[in-house]
Amino acid sequence: MSSSHHKQKEAANTMKGREQIFNVFDIVSEVPDDHFFGSPSEEASSYSTANSNLSKRAMKEWKILEQNLPDSIYVRVYENRIDLMRAVIIGAAGTPYHDGLFFFDIQLPSKYPNYPPEVYFHSFGHDLNPNLYNNGRVCLSLLNTWQGRSAEKWDPRASTLLQVLLSIQALVLNEQPFFNEPGTSFGRLIFQSRSRVYTEMAFQLTWEVAMNLVHRPPEHFEAFVLQHFCTRSVAVLDACREYANERVWVGYYCMNQGGDGRSSSLCSSSNVKVSASFKKSLVESLYPRLVQTFQSCGADLNGTPKELESEVIINKQPKRKQMIDPTMHENKGEAGKHNNKGGIFMKAVDRIKTALGWKKKKTDSKQF
Repeated sequence: MSSSHHKQKEAANTMKGREQIFNVFDIVSEVPDDHFFGSPSEEASSYSTANSNLSKRAMKEWKILEQNLPDSIYVRVYENRIDLMRAVIIGAAGTPYHDGLFFFDIQLPSKYPNYPPEVYFHSFGHDLNPNLYNNGRVCLSLLNTWQGRSAEKWDPRASTLLQVLLSIQALVLNEQPFFNEPGTSFGRLIFQSRSRVYTEMAFQLTWEVAMNLVHRPPEHFEAFVLQHFCTRSVAVLDACREYANERVWVGYYCMNQGGDGRSSSLCSSSNVKVSASFKKSLVESLYPRLVQTFQSCGADLNGTPKELESEVIINKQPKRKQMIDPTMHENKGEAGKHNNKGGIFMKAVDRIKTALGWKKKKTDSKQF
């Protein structure tokens, strides 16, 4: 049995019968072997020296974190490497990342705070956000890894690690992550359909990452990961059912005050539409694997269906007319020639395409 699996089993056994309390900030003795920046460096020995400039600034950062972290961000720092830390952010309600866990390894450079911290995201190879790359890179103006106005960039005199974590939580893991992409903010109405598809993808990949976390929990967070997903399992599975049956927009599922797992009227909508591929993926793949994963965490799923059935698919509702996506190239075919409805709308779409350079001249035979 591997070391990570052994620790996971120990954490599961520890959890049985009682819920643990985790501090949002804590100091542990040694850097874990799985920390991205954990390899020994020539400067590492000086990081434990209380008189070094980095040590003084690190202590100041620790104090800020300890006193100001919200209950949705947890941080662990290390006695033997004060230049390193690990943070986990819980996905916020009202976003496709709700109830997910997002782990970041952080290193303070030797000339910190003159330079911003380096941050690595545990993506497990998934692209679930335009600012979080599958190679672990985090693009953020505050980290100087993305262009931005001077006021948004790292300021050695004022910027802090707390600001970095809060920025990732609020600005990156947000309600409509598609619009984090450069050049999309000017046309939110035009890109709305693509944004919804991206939101569906972000939700699915959040739980692909979650399943990886359960099987390979980051060190010093083994019990935290299992307890979190055990506690949120029923709500997440209920959310999957609500989304698959088009009762709630993806990302907007919430528990009512009774806590029975049903979405409240504030979250429900009669005009919800999700893609067929998203429903198919939930029903045939994601939901059954989540059930198995949550059961391995020790979750009590009594009363929760072990298989997901989409009422929308079963009832075979009439096909809706396909929505026109102005971001796609024009290819009407014979059907388009005979469809005179919405002519004014099509002319408007053509003008938008021309203005934005999406529409090619008739003399240009190339497709784009």
